[in-house]
Formats: sequence, C-alpha cells, structure tokens
Amino acid sequence: MQDVIIIGGGPGGLTAGLYTARARLKTALLERLAPGGQVLTTDLVENYPGFPEGISGFELVDRMKRQAESFGLEIRGEEVVKLELSSEAKRVFTSKETLEAKAVILACGASPSKLGIEGEELLTGKGISYCATCDGPFYRDQEVAVIGGGDAAVEEAIFLTKFASKVYLIHRRDQLRATRLLQDRAMSQEKIEFVWNTVPTKIVGESQVDGLDLKDVKTGVTTHLPVSGVFIFIGYRPNSDLVKDQVELDARGFVVTNDNMETSIPGVFAVGDLRSKLLRQITTAVGEGATAAFAAEKYIESLE
Repeated sequence: MQDVIIIGGGPGGLTAGLYTARARLKTALLERLAPGGQVLTTDLVENYPGFPEGISGFELVDRMKRQAESFGLEIRGEEVVKLELSSEAKRVFTSKETLEAKAVILACGASPSKLGIEGEELLTGKGISYCATCDGPFYRDQEVAVIGGGDAAVEEAIFLTKFASKVYLIHRRDQLRATRLLQDRAMSQEKIEFVWNTVPTKIVGESQVDGLDLKDVKTGVTTHLPVSGVFIFIGYRPNSDLVKDQVELDARGFVVTNDNMETSIPGVFAVGDLRSKLLRQITTAVGEGATAAFAAEKYIESLE
C-alpha cells in the first residue's frame, strides 16, 4: 500500500512528489514516458522565476527530477491503463501491476489539439508536427507554416526562424492572442509572414507535405500555399480519459477541483494542465503540485 500515487511526471507531478517524499510519505510516481511532460519540448523557458537568462526545458525538468529523487521519490516507468477511484479505495492498474494508495494525485497533463482536416492523420510525422523544438532542425532553409495565434504558436514560429527560410504564421483572426512581448518579437522577425483571417482546409501531399489549402474566413477565397512542413499549435485537450466517468469534469473535459486541488472524490487530487483553470504554465503547475501534496498529507492524517 502506497501513501500516495502520482500519475504523471510533469512539473506538477514532480513537485507533488518532492513534497510528499519530503514529508516521509511512501510515494510512487508513475510516468509512461520520460519525466517532464510538455516542458521537455520547450527550447527556452524564460518566465520561470530564478532564471533571469532563461533555462532549457530539459535542464529545468532534470533539476526538478533530481531534487525530488534526493528526498526519496520513487519514479517508475509504467503506463497506467485503468483507475478505480472512490472515497473508500483507490486502485491503480498499470501494464505491470496493480497498486493501492491512500491518496492519488492526477498529473496526466494534456495533448496537442488537432485540426481534424484532410491530410492531417496521413502526414503526421511526415511533415506535420506538434513540436517545433523536436522537428524544426529538419526544415533548414525550407518554407514552413505554423497554425495558431497563442503563446505556443508564436514562440514556436520564432524558434523556427533559426532553421527555416520563411515561416508563415496562419491565424483565423486578424490579431494574435499571444502576450504582447511575444507579438513584438514575432513582428520584428523578417522571416515571419502573417496570414490573417485564414484557416487551413487541407494538408496536401502523399508521402510528405507539399503544401496547404487555405480559406479566407471573411471572403471565402481559397488559395494554396506551398510549404514543406506544417506545425500545429491550436491548444490542448486534457488527458482525462482514465477518469472521465469517475471525477467531475468541465465542458471541455478538464478535471474540476477545489482550492486544495481535490477532485469530486475525497483523497483524489489533480494538478497541472489536466486541471480546469485559467492559466496553464509551469509556475501554476508547480504551485498546484505543492498544494495537492500538502492536502494529500492532511487527508491521509484524517484517515488515521
């Protein structure tokens, strides 16, 4: 029997593990991939306090992981396939074993949303990417398109200028949603060309991306844009399938919690991008992880 099981190894999960392990709670963190979550694909994190020059996503996560492990956090490379959660019992089924815990902290994160247009499924990994940091170097001296208008889209468009000869930033509105600082940086980049009031209708190609079919949402005029790569950043969908019939979710599928990060099931907490909230950042995930860990500790004490 574990005191706490944490599902997911992003910043929220790692921080929760740091706090529970430091509190001498027997804790297992389960992560099917490498700990870090989406932060691993971030080239430069410059809005995390304490790093005025910025820090790479990989290095920041590696520091978090080593710090948590120094207090005794056990990190297991296991995929959770099923959960049975109630106020009386909490069972976690992985591909290797079945575990029980007094408290569970959900830190499952979110995954990139897809456009859902023709060609996307066929060409994913063949010119379509959801991670510029991962795949940008493959497009040296080529023309690429970025779909989206938020922080992620603009950040990745700026990053792609290191490699691509031209970056088309395609947005369905006539102004970006990204923070003003990022907008100013993007506007000053000669390699970035903005395509306003436009949506992609088809990604063209058979074995690789050859271009994009576009539609002007105001005029209805369709055009074709020849590009070698398409990078999609239109938001995220929560990885909440494991708990969708067990805890309360909002209309978009994110997990609803109270101020203590507790879900609709006592002793089950949620943190990070999985949680229904206003802002999804490393800083918010870290704070939520600390809160959930402390709340889990108090919950366990109430059982004894």
